[in-house]
Amino acid sequence: MISCTLLLVVVSFFVSAKETAANRHFRQSPSFGNYFADKRRPLLQTREYDSNFWMGRGMFDLNRRLKVLESPIVGRAKNIVFFLGDGMSLSTVTAARVYMEQTSGSSFPNGNASLSFEYFPYTGLARTYCVDKQVADSACSSTAYMTGVKANSGTLGVTGAVRENDCESSLEAKNRVDSILQWAQKAGKSTGIVTTTRVTHASPAGGYAHSANRDWESSAPGDCLDIAQQLVTQEPGIELDVIMGGGRQEFLPKYINGNREDGRDLIAEWKIRMKKNNQRYDYVRNKTELSNLNLNNVDKLLGLFSMSHMSYTGTKELERDEPSLSEMTLAAIEVLRKNNNGYVLFVEGGRIDHAHHQNLAHMALTETIAFSKAVDVADTITNPKNTLIVVTSDHSHTMTINGYPAREDSIIGEVDREEGPYSILSYANGPSASAQSYRKQMSKYGESFALYPSLVPMSTETHGGEDVAVWARGPWAHLFVGSFEQNMLPLIMSYASCIGPNKEKCSNR
Repeated sequence: MISCTLLLVVVSFFVSAKETAANRHFRQSPSFGNYFADKRRPLLQTREYDSNFWMGRGMFDLNRRLKVLESPIVGRAKNIVFFLGDGMSLSTVTAARVYMEQTSGSSFPNGNASLSFEYFPYTGLARTYCVDKQVADSACSSTAYMTGVKANSGTLGVTGAVRENDCESSLEAKNRVDSILQWAQKAGKSTGIVTTTRVTHASPAGGYAHSANRDWESSAPGDCLDIAQQLVTQEPGIELDVIMGGGRQEFLPKYINGNREDGRDLIAEWKIRMKKNNQRYDYVRNKTELSNLNLNNVDKLLGLFSMSHMSYTGTKELERDEPSLSEMTLAAIEVLRKNNNGYVLFVEGGRIDHAHHQNLAHMALTETIAFSKAVDVADTITNPKNTLIVVTSDHSHTMTINGYPAREDSIIGEVDREEGPYSILSYANGPSASAQSYRKQMSKYGESFALYPSLVPMSTETHGGEDVAVWARGPWAHLFVGSFEQNMLPLIMSYASCIGPNKEKCSNR
């Protein structure tokens, strides 16, 4: 017993406890601090050659896990923050983790860095297929993780009885399904959506829309309402307390540079509705306006920060004065937390997916790290005893981590072997296969918008079909373990918070 205690004391000098930012998990520990400051690669190499190094670090992590897993939190989840990294495959998570450490000043990656959500105590695997497709799109997957019901590719908020483009079937009440946002509203909770894509895009729209086609964002056939119209005129969209992201064009008529052919200004209509209901509301168009808001005086917040999707993180386009995902997440929680009944917030890092579709591996990793920072914000300002945080992806992508690069090789670079150099990251398909020759592209690796090699020429890279990871912390987070269908996610959340289909099953807990 004494020897074990001494071992843990010694190891504690090598590994620090998790602080607010995941990047600081090992950076500020007494022994690793000097290494990262001085870049003393031989010293760390020597440590890794010693079996005691690995045993000590492993025992520390085992002890940390035992403390957490032996005491799962089983109280009611007053709040839920549901994070979605769109297209964030496991290979994306791994590569982003390595890239984060390599850009932190370390000359020799040591495997200690982790994205913020990787420190969450419970992890599972979700199966992402659609009713009609082996590989999911963001619409059928959104329906699954928002409503608990799997659907056909391209459809939102409807059952598998509705085929893509079948407007008539989507209007039938029996074919429509409610989302966790509506369950929360019926329980008296505040609700919100935050995304770096258009707020009418597939992932957030699964929480409030019923549509036979995910692309009906500003117009729809027959008696079907377009997605933007559903957001600002129908429940549960009109009852959302926070809506932030891009997509202003879907709400504005064509005569003022919008996409709407019906001549309606849905932003003006939203303001009128809020004023008529005596709501304390505000509409913001950029980071400056959001920063200047006194959120204590706002109960309904609409923020549309770009005409279409928001800009990629870290690009010059951010001079357009757009808030980061972290800033939007913080503002959303500040607005929602005023409700004593709690809240449910959906937050999407949507441009991870867009970068992968264009074979922009470097940018996909940058977006993943920005997403991790937003998770860290929520983790820091909420209480794990009453707030459940769930982090996952809707589907994977075809990016892989290739070959046998040395530990010090840049993850966004290439490996030089006898057979010739090759990139560490590459895709099974995509536009780079036909864009330029492989050799010409290699000189650009490391640039934010460098194209990474792909095998099969396609106008846009496809999704992947493998399972995606789920990370969770807070009340009943231990239910998110093992392998399960993607539609289980909202059902577990409903049980943890006693809303929706599990309201009566856990009401006596």
